[in-house]
Amino acid sequence: MVSGAPVDDATLDQLADALVALEPRPRELRWVSLSLCIVDAVWSIGANYDTVVVPMVRERVAQALGVESPTALAAGFRAKDPTSLQKLKELGLDRLTELTNRQRTSTRSGILKSEAVLEHCRIFRHHEIETLEQAIALMEDDSRFAQVDKALRAIPGEGRYGIRRNYLWMVLGNDDLIKPDRMVLRWLEGHGVKTDPDGARSVIAALVSKVELPGGRRPTPWEIDHAIWLAARAKKKRR
Repeated sequence: MVSGAPVDDATLDQLADALVALEPRPRELRWVSLSLCIVDAVWSIGANYDTVVVPMVRERVAQALGVESPTALAAGFRAKDPTSLQKLKELGLDRLTELTNRQRTSTRSGILKSEAVLEHCRIFRHHEIETLEQAIALMEDDSRFAQVDKALRAIPGEGRYGIRRNYLWMVLGNDDLIKPDRMVLRWLEGHGVKTDPDGARSVIAALVSKVELPGGRRPTPWEIDHAIWLAARAKKKRR
């Protein structure tokens, strides 16, 4: 299959079988703060998640914000943000850059990722959102969500397919979204489906009803995305 072409049922069945072998599972851990989710989402584009993003968020940014336990079990999670975007904003550009690095949102006219984080802060706070629980409530309000989502789109480094923005909503807890990055695209191509990020979203959405896990459970798009990511990471480590 090439980009833009529909995926036939036989191909979807083959992909579904391959996904079952990856054993998709519900998310186990999540960040406890909106501030940490934003830093994760901004730096995850074009950076190694295990060696760059996680230590940066868990050990440096969380400590600077006074967050002692930056993650929590996802099962039964109830949001109670231990910090606020106001505190993240108060770090300022210089301090945040010092805590993180000088990566930019893109190689062409991109801004510092630390600046992009502060832009996220500005937009969320403009819409009276300071904490994780408020961000979760936002995703249940279609009108307000559309306003914030549109504003976030204007931050440099958004890219053609809105991968960073969708990934942020994923990290905040929306299990119906995926991050169709190179790992997902390569996995699909390795199974005969060459497509772009928009096509990948459509394929994975179609797979939700095709993949049957033990007990008859259907995976969420997030679970499929994460299972592919874990498989790609394991393959990369074996090289």
